[in-house]
Amino acid sequence: MQSKKILAILIALTSSCGWVLGADWREFRGPSGNGFVADEIPIEWSLAANERWRSELPGEGWSSPIVIGQTIFLTAAIPASSLDSPSRDALSLDSPSRVESLDDSPSRDPSIASTDLKLCLLAIDSTNGQLIQQVHVFTEHATTASAIHSKNSHASPTPFFDGTHLFVHFGHQGTACVALDGTIVWRNDSLGYPPVHGNGGSPVVAGDHLIFARDGADISEVTALDKHTGRIAWQTERNVDPPKQFSFCTPLLLELAGQTQLILPGSNVVQSLDPSDGREIWRVRYEGYSVIPKPIYHAGLVFISTSYDRARLLAIDPTGKGDVTQTHVRWTTQSAAVPHTPSLVARDGQVMMISDSGIAAAYDASTGDELWKKRIGGNFSASPLLCGSQLHLLSEEGDWTVLDVAGQEPRELATNRLGERVLASPAVIDDELIIRTAQALYRIGR
Repeated sequence: MQSKKILAILIALTSSCGWVLGADWREFRGPSGNGFVADEIPIEWSLAANERWRSELPGEGWSSPIVIGQTIFLTAAIPASSLDSPSRDALSLDSPSRVESLDDSPSRDPSIASTDLKLCLLAIDSTNGQLIQQVHVFTEHATTASAIHSKNSHASPTPFFDGTHLFVHFGHQGTACVALDGTIVWRNDSLGYPPVHGNGGSPVVAGDHLIFARDGADISEVTALDKHTGRIAWQTERNVDPPKQFSFCTPLLLELAGQTQLILPGSNVVQSLDPSDGREIWRVRYEGYSVIPKPIYHAGLVFISTSYDRARLLAIDPTGKGDVTQTHVRWTTQSAAVPHTPSLVARDGQVMMISDSGIAAAYDASTGDELWKKRIGGNFSASPLLCGSQLHLLSEEGDWTVLDVAGQEPRELATNRLGERVLASPAVIDDELIIRTAQALYRIGR
């Protein structure tokens, strides 16, 4: 129980310093959920000069880190045999999985065929990188585990903090609410479905509801759980019949004209729902599947990528009602710069992006006119950060490129190298970088 005591001390110290929720990196893409960074962050750095610490992480996972006070939280799938002891916090809460079996799948991932995986929440001291606590939430059994994509993991959705509790989501494997000290408040593993390529999309909290997509092999719907109990609050079907139903998107919450909209793309459709009851406000139809980039809102429009096979960028006026495909799509583009995976960023009437294949571009938010395009090189999955006029891009190869996008053409300010594989999006704490690689977690300072 020593780790729980250390975590309690960190939380108490953090609270005594008067931290506020707005300063935390509490969800996927940060405080505002759109990759915007208010404080200055390092532009030019090296591991030799700027590495505060590097901490090896147990297991595997591509969930992005979140930061609450001086504690970093992320998830990982850890081989059961490598856990220290069955007495570790929360292990006694394990129960048999109720996720549907995919025993007849011909594409089972050989890396998990012979071992169970413990799906865990990790708590890390941001001051020194020490692993404080490892909370076992669910077990993924080898006999029923599904195949995953080579660019996915069994712990890919990012946790969400609502100011009181942490919410951890493992897609078809289950969802849980965890207190900051590691106590599991509730778990729900009753919503299993056959996935395609594994899990991906992160949840959000709106009011009393924890909301996420369930887009798999034979299901396409949005689900809300009561955040206090974990029970189903509402479920809304997408009511489309795409050839491929699976997608991995994270919702956008938008306050507009006194109403909260939850905007969540899936295969062949993006819906705006009332998060209080799941009622559909509007929808736009398109052709696309395996949708990953989180939508953003800028200059009065919602921007989404349709992902595969050929990504299109859609600019949607979110003031409509019903099916607004023919009336509220202001412009579209099918440029090679439109991403399949990284989310978008925006500033001063410009929508900026980095494609999976390393092409950065900016478009006029109102007209869709291309403002600039620049080949960065490399491959990209992590979503970019925007700090003032500085666009920060992190490649799968571990190269961190910074562009100044204030002028008519972008100017490269620096390229910094980690030298490790990166798929997770970075976080920021005290104007320093938190970066998850395949093997470790880094804190990069000035």
